Amino acid sequence: MKGRVGLILGLLLMTGCATATEELRVYTEQYPPYNMTNNGMPFAHSAEDITGLCTDVLKALLSKTDLKHSIKLRDLSYGLNRTEEHPNHAIYCVSKTDERAPFFNWVGPLSSIKWTLFAKPGSSIELDDLDDARKYRIGGYKGDVMTSYLKDKGFDVLAISNNGLNARRLVEDQIDLWVADGLAGPYLAADAADVANLKRVLVFKETPMYLAVNKDSDPDILNALNEAYRKLVESGEKDAISRAYGL
Repeated sequence: MKGRVGLILGLLLMTGCATATEELRVYTEQYPPYNMTNNGMPFAHSAEDITGLCTDVLKALLSKTDLKHSIKLRDLSYGLNRTEEHPNHAIYCVSKTDERAPFFNWVGPLSSIKWTLFAKPGSSIELDDLDDARKYRIGGYKGDVMTSYLKDKGFDVLAISNNGLNARRLVEDQIDLWVADGLAGPYLAADAADVANLKRVLVFKETPMYLAVNKDSDPDILNALNEAYRKLVESGEKDAISRAYGL
């Protein structure tokens, strides 16, 4: 009898240890300056090789937990599929769309994307609201949510498959405005087209970005993440990281 009790207790202890050491596997994509590799490569195998605004917020959040975790950078579709299909997997920084919302638990927001219209350096264009942009040619990125939004509303959007070229199109007067994220746009313009000092004409929408966690993940992991996020916000650390990136 004592042997059976000892065996059962041993099994319970082993089970408890397995749960306590469950690893959270986190994915992200290359989207400077929110998530990016240190060396410009389109993938990374460890957290040390990944940086950016959302990454810094997430690392600070995870430092307030005892969770065993890994962070890898892959393309967006790979990370989303892995997270949707496997418990204790997560992906950042992603928007909480109507299509995605039911498939994940959401921690955050870690940051937000500001939908911005840019003009070339020194441009005289001024906009009071979005409707004022209807008379202008707007450059966009094919498949991008901001581009689709403006197209659906009847704006004159000239979308291309290489978003980095839109800054060059601006300075060469092929387009009048470029729709892009408030942080990522200038970063991409300088990196891909060697264009600096874009004029930020109008911010017309904002999308919060989250850590999306598989629905069937260990509840203890989700509770730890939410509690750590609360501490991060209350301590002011999240705002301090955002300010370091110009937000």
